[in-house]
Amino acid sequence: MAPPRDAGQAFPIYITVVAGLLFLALAYLAVGQAAVNRGGAQTAADAAALAAAQDTRDQLAGMWVAVVRDPARWRAIFDGAGAGSFCWRADELAAQNDAEVRRCSPDMLAYSVDVRTNKTVGDSVVPGTEGVRSTAHARAVIEPLCKPPAEGIADDSLPRLHCRDKVWDLEPDDPSELPTPSDLFDVHLAD
Repeated sequence: MAPPRDAGQAFPIYITVVAGLLFLALAYLAVGQAAVNRGGAQTAADAAALAAAQDTRDQLAGMWVAVVRDPARWRAIFDGAGAGSFCWRADELAAQNDAEVRRCSPDMLAYSVDVRTNKTVGDSVVPGTEGVRSTAHARAVIEPLCKPPAEGIADDSLPRLHCRDKVWDLEPDDPSELPTPSDLFDVHLAD
């Protein structure tokens, strides 16, 4: 009688290991798809919040130029008073990034925006992810860079405008010599 042979018994183990590795690779791919989709959502939220804040900054700068001869009104503008809402700009930028704004909350000198991607995570080996869309939140802040003059200016001359890196001797009759919106306000993302 011939001794029993073990040939062929490693093949089922090999198939099981390869199938397990293939499943892990597909699971990592699903995680990667979700991360890319989440990154797209964050990009859309950041762009939307920044766009709304930058338009508000430009509006405030325009308001300041309009009242540059009345320094008593500068403080209100540097505090954000009178600015309109630019959530429509957030909608535009979110749409350009293939997302939609779910919430836009303007504050005097800030915008909080929540977005959701239009694309889903897609088909994967992880059940239930086919229809999942990524969401993200961003907050953009408008920071005044200039200090308005103290109350009670005595003479009719314009005071110097002290900004972060520069002191402006204002010449209202020459608009090219006035500070730009980026000289007056900084716009950046906040936590």
